[in-house]
Amino acid sequence: MPASLRHAFRARAHPARSVPCPHEHCRARAHQSCIVRVNGRVLDKPHASRISLWAQTVACCIECVVEPGIPCHHNGTPLPAVHDRRIQEAMVTLA
Repeated sequence: MPASLRHAFRARAHPARSVPCPHEHCRARAHQSCIVRVNGRVLDKPHASRISLWAQTVACCIECVVEPGIPCHHNGTPLPAVHDRRIQEAMVTLA
């Protein structure tokens, strides 16, 4: 597929698809859509855990003041997901 067409298709996809999905029942590879393993249905949006992993990879967190790649925390305790502000920051960084 020509690079110009490939870019047009991926431009409509959520940027979180650039990382593999950590959801235990999905495990979609990078640049693939998240799926429901039970019935094979392709999801419109990535799993929340995939969005969190993407935001953690590309953006700093304003609330807990950490750099990209470091998980968000609350008083030193790591959080299972990132702060909403970090996801917003990742979207701003993307644009």
